[in-house]
Amino acid sequence: MQATGETSARDSRSAFWKKNTKTVPGRPSPRHAPAEASGGANFHEFQQSVEDAWDDGDDEFCIISGKIQKDVRISENLAHSTALNVIQSHRSAGGGRPRSEQRPSGSGSGTQEHSDEREKTTDRPESNSESSAPAPVVSRPCKTEVSQAGKAEAMIRLAAQRPQAAAASGSPPTGGLMNPTSCPRMPGHPQPLRPGSVLRHPPVRYLQDKANAGLDREAARLAKVQAAIDGGATTLDELRALCWGGVPSPVRAVAWRLLSGYLPLPRERREPTLCRKRDEYWSFVQQYYDTRHDDIHQDTYRQIHIDIPRMSPLIPLFQQHCVQEMFERVLYIWAIRHPASGYVQGVNDLVTPYFIVFLQEVLPPGTDIDSYDVASLAEPERRVIEADSFWSMSLLLDGIQDNYTFAQPGIQTKVTQLKELVQRIDAPLDAHIARHGIDYLQFAFRWMNNLLMRELPLHCTIRLWDTYLSEVDGFASFHLYVCAAFLTYWSRILMQEKDFQGLMLTLQNLPTHNWTNSEISLLVAEAFKLKYTFADAPNHLASRAK
Repeated sequence: MQATGETSARDSRSAFWKKNTKTVPGRPSPRHAPAEASGGANFHEFQQSVEDAWDDGDDEFCIISGKIQKDVRISENLAHSTALNVIQSHRSAGGGRPRSEQRPSGSGSGTQEHSDEREKTTDRPESNSESSAPAPVVSRPCKTEVSQAGKAEAMIRLAAQRPQAAAASGSPPTGGLMNPTSCPRMPGHPQPLRPGSVLRHPPVRYLQDKANAGLDREAARLAKVQAAIDGGATTLDELRALCWGGVPSPVRAVAWRLLSGYLPLPRERREPTLCRKRDEYWSFVQQYYDTRHDDIHQDTYRQIHIDIPRMSPLIPLFQQHCVQEMFERVLYIWAIRHPASGYVQGVNDLVTPYFIVFLQEVLPPGTDIDSYDVASLAEPERRVIEADSFWSMSLLLDGIQDNYTFAQPGIQTKVTQLKELVQRIDAPLDAHIARHGIDYLQFAFRWMNNLLMRELPLHCTIRLWDTYLSEVDGFASFHLYVCAAFLTYWSRILMQEKDFQGLMLTLQNLPTHNWTNSEISLLVAEAFKLKYTFADAPNHLASRAK
């Protein structure tokens, strides 16, 4: 009875170890670190003694130790499938030998040895508690492991001959890649690379076609605006609709003259009007410019003379002496002819977009305008640029003159409207600004006074003014919605600031130096949406203010 109980206990322990060591697909085979010797035996020696109790058929991978490579793990199913493919290739190249002759001769004996080994059992070593020396362990040789190693080596040798067999059979080379259709799919293991699955970059022709499509679109747009300027547009609204999304550079100067009202729409009246206006400006220069040193006008001229060098200090064009003299004349003549407001700091910035656009008109395409020497231009061309800049700026300021009169009531009104608008469209941002004790006048005053010119690169300002000039009262009314869209655009960054200093510095130095026309297009689109929502419903803002 005692012997029978010991035998059943050993069988149950053997079944337990056999069940837990079965490899699960997609998971690595369990590896047990050798335990410390305790009670006369350690776990490593015990594991070696019971190796023949494991079923080799339960393992998905076999370990190959031999001349080829030390301890190589290879899937038995994968190796067997590869060997059969190679044998099939040899059969095709050798003239159709029977398939039964190509099978390895040792497969039957290996199966018999495999079944014999399953019948073996191993006694678990018992430790002697009275002795500190480990008990002797009986190690039995594993014939199945030797047989499997030899069979796997033969399969690998056959797999190594696969390229030669493929070449002999006339099949196309695969570049060392395994045929995906012949490989079994094993869960948890990477699949072989398929020849058609390699990612490729877009073809060069596709990129060229895309660029050409963009050029064709710009060319078509230029043709439409040019046709409208040449007399195709019967009303100014048609030209505004074409120029709202941006004016092509070759026709921007003429389009700005038409949109600002400086140039009449009928083509036959344009040249006489330009000649008359330009002569009129130079008559103002002869009449008033010599009075700049009089006591009554000395303060005005001194302030202009101080502000001109500060204008766009990073652009070499505006640091040229010739350009600064042109700006001094334009600003002084305007201040003398508008005594209600006179010269106010910030007006000098409003001349720069017109000056750049009219200068580009007389320069060859592709000229680097930032460092161009204006003094090298002929005097008649310089006189035309200066006169057109004066009249265009005068027409702009006529619509927003209350921004520059005493106490600047126009700017204060617009800043209040901006605050009310932000309260409606982004209440958390408005609360965040108020919570840190910041008043809208502290950062939005400059936005209204300089029309966002200090916040945007010059080329972005020119693109923005394309839309302003295409809007009715764009500088007076649409600019408010652009400022609201501009402020809410940075809402996420502003909400991250946690103190007055950080929030104020961010508002005064918004990161727009990398902006392009794309960002301006998005900005004016958002502003148009706000205008469409609130411009015709002012009571929404009034009720909110109460």
